[in-house]
Amino acid sequence: QVQLVESGGGLVQAGGSLRLSCAASGSIFRINAMGWYRQAPGKQRELVATMTSGSNTNYADSVKGRFTISRDNAKNTVYLQMNSLKPEDTAVYYCNADITTVVPQRTYDYWGQGTQVTVSS
Repeated sequence: QVQLVESGGGLVQAGGSLRLSCAASGSIFRINAMGWYRQAPGKQRELVATMTSGSNTNYADSVKGRFTISRDNAKNTVYLQMNSLKPEDTAVYYCNADITTVVPQRTYDYWGQGTQVTVSS
């Protein structure tokens, strides 16, 4: 069994910064891609940023230049540094990971429980 545990959400004023963390634990053989998605009230969940095991990154246009995704493979952790936050960044942020488990050796898609980010104007 694999778990993703997120931390770092909260309330911040527009222009401020937050850093989200997501740690994976459990029966992990290999972590492939990891990333962050968000869902605002009344909207569909959307991609924020992803990073492959080879460190290739992909960002939503709305966060390019403001958010940075990074990984610490030794800690099975992915981070999202969010700078110059805007009220429209307010959402629940979810960690996502594509993980190959030890037994059975299969690849599954996992989600964290979500962490609230609120940006006040």
